[in-house]
Amino acid sequence: MARVVVTGASGFVGRTLLPALSMRGHEVVALDRTAIGDIAEARDWGRLLAGADTAIHLAALAHAHGASEARLRAVNVDASVAIGKAAAGAGVHMVFLSSVKALGEDTGAAPLDDASPLAPHDAYGSAKAEAERALRAIERLKLTVLRPPLVYGPGVKANFLALLRALERGWPLPLASVANRRSVVFVGNLVDAIVRCLESPKAVGKSYVVSDGVPVSTPELARAIAASLGRPARLLPFPPRLLELAGTLVGQGEAVRRLTRSLEVDDRAIRRELGWQPPFTFEEGIRLTAQWFRDEGAMKDS
Repeated sequence: MARVVVTGASGFVGRTLLPALSMRGHEVVALDRTAIGDIAEARDWGRLLAGADTAIHLAALAHAHGASEARLRAVNVDASVAIGKAAAGAGVHMVFLSSVKALGEDTGAAPLDDASPLAPHDAYGSAKAEAERALRAIERLKLTVLRPPLVYGPGVKANFLALLRALERGWPLPLASVANRRSVVFVGNLVDAIVRCLESPKAVGKSYVVSDGVPVSTPELARAIAASLGRPARLLPFPPRLLELAGTLVGQGEAVRRLTRSLEVDDRAIRRELGWQPPFTFEEGIRLTAQWFRDEGAMKDS
């Protein structure tokens, strides 16, 4: 079993990853803001990684919330590179949680896969792409990169939580005319993929996209959530292009395009090369997310 250092240990993915690692018998060193403070500040990463076999780097600034470009880069690029250099010096395998956004925001003629070029469209995707390039340039670094699409599950926040709240409240949503294809990944499946990369020597030097499997349209996603909540999905027909225009006019263009456009990944490589299969189906993931939402009273504004 391995000694594993996890950054971002108290975050959305980290809270699911830590017990999964412990159940597999790994020794876990959890690093979060309480343990180390601001990850962007200079620190002795060599000391923090001493004796480790693997460093799983989850910590990131996922949603800018008005953060400056310099702050976004300091957290998502500079800190990642500092950890990568320390890992290379200590002979530690680094599993870096990137994002499909490093590859782009929309699917073209074919799904995005592990061979797709880095082509980010926003500041977050650009930071992840820059971090990937910089990490690959570090000599002797044993690196594995995972690029998930939208991650959902118990504890989810941001747009997915807003969709849960809207469906729980029975709000009509103008999504019935959307005919897109979007890949998603349940947090339990992402964590299982991270553990597989940690435990498989074949993962070193590789970059993988990962998903639940078959992509879903936004209306299919909304109906699945509503069914798990025991609510009707009140989806109204509305031309997607007009919906995007309306979103742009109110300053929500990017958020609306994520609902209307396609972003599909082909994750056959991690399944073939590492023998990985998601332990949860999409339906199970949605059901567990809806159960958390009801049990935790997460529909309340936070």
